[in-house]
Amino acid sequence: MPFVNIKITRGGVTADQKKELIKGTTQLLVDVLGKNPKTTFVVIDEVETDNWGIGGQSVTEIRKQT
Repeated sequence: MPFVNIKITRGGVTADQKKELIKGTTQLLVDVLGKNPKTTFVVIDEVETDNWGIGGQSVTEIRKQT
């Protein structure tokens, strides 16, 4: 009973993209590990950009610089 947790920053990801992530991740576990898709769990957590840091800065700060 595999459980996969995908963490992404909030914003810019559509419902269709999330659907594809769930479908593709499930299929990867089927193809590589032979897992049953009916018992494979995929959870997508969207994290606020203020709560995600890279190199000492929040993603919010980094995005303001670009």
